Amino acid sequence: MEMTPRKKARNIFYFISPWFVIGTMVVLMPIFIFITIDNLDKQKEYTTALLVEKGAALIRSFEAGARTGIGMQWSGFQLQKLLIETAQQADIDYFIVTDARGRIHADSDPSMVGETYGADLDLEQIAQMKTVQWRRIINEEGADTFEVYRRFAPVDSPFDAFQSRIIPKSKQDGPKSPAAYIIYVGLNMETVEKARTADFKHALVMGAVLLLIGFAGIVMLLLAQGYQTAKSALSQIKAFSDSLVEHMPIGLVALNRNGEIISINRTAENVLKLSASGVINQKAEQALPPLFLDLTHEIDASGLVIEKIYPCPLGDSIVPLEIVAASLNEEDGSFMGHVILFRDITEMRRLENELSKTRRLASIGSIAAGIAHEIRNPLSSIKGFATYFRDRYRDVPEDKNTADILIQEADRLNRVISQLLTFARPMTIEKTQQPIQKIIRHCLKMIEGRLHEKGIGVVAGIPDDIAPLSIDRDAVEQALLNIFINAVDSMDKGGVLSVSLFQHSDAMIRIEVSDTGCGIAEQNMDRLLDLYFTTKPSGTGLGLPIVQKIIDAHDGEIKIFSQPGLGTTVTLLFPTEG
Repeated sequence: MEMTPRKKARNIFYFISPWFVIGTMVVLMPIFIFITIDNLDKQKEYTTALLVEKGAALIRSFEAGARTGIGMQWSGFQLQKLLIETAQQADIDYFIVTDARGRIHADSDPSMVGETYGADLDLEQIAQMKTVQWRRIINEEGADTFEVYRRFAPVDSPFDAFQSRIIPKSKQDGPKSPAAYIIYVGLNMETVEKARTADFKHALVMGAVLLLIGFAGIVMLLLAQGYQTAKSALSQIKAFSDSLVEHMPIGLVALNRNGEIISINRTAENVLKLSASGVINQKAEQALPPLFLDLTHEIDASGLVIEKIYPCPLGDSIVPLEIVAASLNEEDGSFMGHVILFRDITEMRRLENELSKTRRLASIGSIAAGIAHEIRNPLSSIKGFATYFRDRYRDVPEDKNTADILIQEADRLNRVISQLLTFARPMTIEKTQQPIQKIIRHCLKMIEGRLHEKGIGVVAGIPDDIAPLSIDRDAVEQALLNIFINAVDSMDKGGVLSVSLFQHSDAMIRIEVSDTGCGIAEQNMDRLLDLYFTTKPSGTGLGLPIVQKIIDAHDGEIKIFSQPGLGTTVTLLFPTEG
């Protein structure tokens, strides 16, 4: 997927804040201004040093020439000519020689001889100094002059001979000047000023370039850091999203714009019975059910998100899938591909059916409770009249037997109604710490008469080291009695009732009740816990549903295993901590 120029620019400058630009300029500007000014000052010092050295060299050169001329007995004209010729060099404005009073003894402009120069200086002090001095003279009409001056001493002896040769007699109208002279060299600064202006511009340009380079360097460092940060964040987000997609409980299949599979998670593999390594980069029509291709065509035609439940043929079975499918588009609306989310709702359908069944049973139970309440009152009257007639006609055996049958049937109906009411009412239990061994033995004691009557033996494995449980004693006794009675009823010709108590795990204990009775047919196993289902001619179909209700109220579990003709085993699991 290519990025548009606008998107690239936005990504590049994402990490550059305007405040960062302002802050960077505020920090860098003083640094580069200082560097630029310092460079200019150094250039100025270097230029001044060069001009001073140039002026000193010219003075030394003229002194050497004057020394030679004096030795060769040159006339004043020759010495004046030497000074004028020396002043003819490039960038020299003038050459002047004065005495300590400022009177000009020699000048590159001969008309100035005898005039006064340097009255604004301490001539007496300068005439005694051998070091070079300098000053800048401002010229309003042209380039400034850089003037270099010091004591003029071509020879060590008094310099009267110089005066007599270089100054015309017409201008020697006073006493001789002291033998101390000063020489001035005026250097034209036009070339220097041009060079300094060029250096100034160059320094400004270089400062600006360095400023931009520094700013660009900081920006590049920031971009590099931002890139690394974004890369790290992207890696973390990718790892998180990959893990999320891989482990999400919903199947996901992503297709690119060419209809090729580019992503499939573990749930989708399990539902579609596919392997990701075998279908990645394959065409969708080669690996996915036709239903998925129909969805992509429907999305392309409508442009909408599709949410439907489809029966999807997978192998030999048809699996109901809840599917959400949509197209993937970039920010500018360009098409990228399709994404399909789905989940197997087989278990949900089963739970919905169970819930519907439970609601029907609850409705039936509510109705049955109302009917049972209405039946119990007249049933009490029937039992009362039957008892009356049995006592009145006790001398008539036939009538007495009829009355006894009426009383027994009334009691049986009353028991059925009691069980019905127990099942219909919400289960409320009160847990206390109870020794489960004592409860099991008590329930066996209660059915002792039935056991002897049918010749059934008992094998009990009830260890004493099982810790007390947090249970409702009456409810658990009722559950055990129902299981024991069912076991006894299945052994009409005698047999063995086995009761065992185990520590199933650290969190559960197990009670197993086994009989050697007739067993339960395989087709009836799934209906054992259904309300009103029974295999006994006189059964009510309420015993085991009540047991399950009690066990569920204790957060336990009931399991039933049976083999026709061999017997049945009922396993109860109770948590050790209630």
